Amino acid sequence: MPDFAAPFLFLLLPLPFLAWRFLPPLERQDGALYLPDGLAAGAEPAHGTSRSARWGTVLRVLLWVCLVTALAGPQRLVPMPDLSASGREIVLTLDMSGSMLIEDFDIDGVQSTRLDAVKQVARSFVEERTGDRIGLVLFANRAYVAAPLTFDLMAIGRAIEEASIGITGRSTAIADGLGLALKRVSEGEARSRVIVLLSDGRDNAHQIDARQVAALAARHDVRIHTIALGPDDMETRPASRDAVDTATLRAIAEASGGRSYRVRGMEDLRAMAADLDRLEPNPSDRPPVLVPFPLWPWPAALALVAALALGLRREGAA
Repeated sequence: MPDFAAPFLFLLLPLPFLAWRFLPPLERQDGALYLPDGLAAGAEPAHGTSRSARWGTVLRVLLWVCLVTALAGPQRLVPMPDLSASGREIVLTLDMSGSMLIEDFDIDGVQSTRLDAVKQVARSFVEERTGDRIGLVLFANRAYVAAPLTFDLMAIGRAIEEASIGITGRSTAIADGLGLALKRVSEGEARSRVIVLLSDGRDNAHQIDARQVAALAARHDVRIHTIALGPDDMETRPASRDAVDTATLRAIAEASGGRSYRVRGMEDLRAMAADLDRLEPNPSDRPPVLVPFPLWPWPAALALVAALALGLRREGAA
């Protein structure tokens, strides 16, 4: 059913009837043609056909109704996804150290590297964030911005897919990656600013303490969610060469008001992504918005046809 932008304008519909009913009629003017008495006596008054008069009335009513309907703004409300900006900025900060090539993840029955598992989940996470500005920071020995904060989620997905090990070394400079992500997200004026930090090792190439970066993030109202990736950690197997420093990652999250996750397999990784969606509400889950599509040209066109028909009738009568 159509909706109307200004339905109160339908109150104008009875206006012609009220004018005919209550306004005094125009004074009849004398005709310009005078006939001799003899001719006038033999002349008969002309009578228009009742059918022609009815058609004239129908056209006038149709013209007025269509004009008022067009003025009332008929429209069709179509539900559309809410693509407006959410006011949130998220920087994914991913560890690109050499240990990310270890094949200890199972993806649909295929033994895969940690990097492949992270790419798959990160891409699906990003694809659903329509309305968020997303950025990507990669770090190993050094950190660099792989993709600046943007609404172009396809570009972020491509950057995640093209991420590779060895571009900036094979060590784990967590503090550097975190600091660069904080610098990027702090430059904006978003209402909500978030860093998602993923690492599978310990900070062995840092220049500052990652906890200090987390404290600075808290002062700037930036939340950091950390993900400790891998089967071993320093708390249970400190001698393991590829043990992840879960204590530091947990301290980073707690200092900034974020949450820390422990991920040992693909199921943990998917559960983590789902929980992040609950912590940082997904813009794609917002209810659709009703977008009006105007329909007024149709009654306006019909009013034009009625006006042309009235004009042709008057010209034919003349």
